[in-house]
Amino acid sequence: MNRSIRQTLRNLKQDVSGLAMVEFAFAAPLVLGMGMLGTDTASLVIAHLQVSQIAMQLADNASRVGEEDTLAARRVYERDIIDTLLGAEKLGENISIYQQGRVIISSLQRNAQGGQWIAWQRCRGAKNFNASYGAQGAGSTGTSFPGMGVPGRYITASAGTAVMFVEVAYDFRSITPMNLFNNQQIVYTAAFNVRDNRDLSQLYAGGAVARCTTFSANRPV
Repeated sequence: MNRSIRQTLRNLKQDVSGLAMVEFAFAAPLVLGMGMLGTDTASLVIAHLQVSQIAMQLADNASRVGEEDTLAARRVYERDIIDTLLGAEKLGENISIYQQGRVIISSLQRNAQGGQWIAWQRCRGAKNFNASYGAQGAGSTGTSFPGMGVPGRYITASAGTAVMFVEVAYDFRSITPMNLFNNQQIVYTAAFNVRDNRDLSQLYAGGAVARCTTFSANRPV
């Protein structure tokens, strides 16, 4: 009996048939973890690129909209802004831009005193995010409002024209169980000067778009 036990133990000591399975059991969590980390990182980078492109495209489109009239200054209607925001929805469809983000369009112009002001502002999206550089009406009088953007590098509008300033905020959601970057906020801005002779007196009626004020969770997206 003792000899049989010793022989069995000797055979087990020399048996390497399960070595690969043991090595795999140790290595699998590391390989799987690195794979998920790489996947989440790539997804985050792509989300940054898409949000940046949405902001730039939206500002560019907003700078071109308006009725076609070669004999008068081009009027911009609410329906033009609706169409512009629909374009952003199509661009950000695969990242659920309006379910996880918020888009804000501002018309930066000069006021009667030559200062900068936000003549109108429109927004869409479910994310709890307010305009970072001022709400509609900011700077309507006087010259204290410096413009929009980073201090020291403010974007300003020239006399007789306007700048379409767009801010896009988005909450990234991880696509793997690691949730390493989950709910990281991505914010990009873009600005384009209007392309044509535009009527800057008002944003004409022609469709309902919510004016951007303090965020309300009950506001439709």
